[in-house]
Amino acid sequence: MSEDFGVELERRTDEYMDTLDECVSLLPTLLEQYAGGDDVEEIVERIGDLESEGDRMIRSITSEITNSDPEDMGLLNTRFNYNQTELIEFFKRIDVLANLTERIAQELPIMQPAHDNACFEGLAEMADHVANMTATLEDVVERLVKALARTDETETLYDDIKAIRDMESRCDSIKDDVIATAFADESIEQPLLYRELAILFDDLANTMEDVTDRIILIASDEPGLVTEIDPADE
Repeated sequence: MSEDFGVELERRTDEYMDTLDECVSLLPTLLEQYAGGDDVEEIVERIGDLESEGDRMIRSITSEITNSDPEDMGLLNTRFNYNQTELIEFFKRIDVLANLTERIAQELPIMQPAHDNACFEGLAEMADHVANMTATLEDVVERLVKALARTDETETLYDDIKAIRDMESRCDSIKDDVIATAFADESIEQPLLYRELAILFDDLANTMEDVTDRIILIASDEPGLVTEIDPADE
């Protein structure tokens, strides 16, 4: 990285999160085009390209963090130094989101589920939720890294983390409804297809919640980074 480790990591993180947000945000469009009978090959390819691009970015980020010592990071970046191991695992976990998105994009046209039923509507709703979750997560991650780059920075991430967790709970509920409907409604053919896709979308939402858990872990020893509210203040 350049002379200022923190500023450069901020820049690289922003670039990666922009790429991830674009990747996941294509899922609602993918399902919409599929339901409309349009060819989805182009959008599936675009999601794959974004996943590959993001994977290269993450490898570069984690490699730089791994290979940097306190002297490389500089005195102003002690927060990065103290959280080195956690940050590496943090970025690796974020990259799972793009992998899951690519898998959904690849499997949808292969499975070819019927789209004129309540189960597919549930999947489309889950796609909207994970896209919104990613947009919120992008903001949280960028603010976290910015705060870590400045020893005197304070940041409150609680509201956005709670929003992500609330949306994850909603996705979990929709998943259950999709699966229950798929097996209860005799008009639904090949219910296992909807079950698998619903679980993949739910895995995507669960992984975002896992990322917020890692944010809380990183922030737990950093004064000024608020990710949880004291029960006495609620």
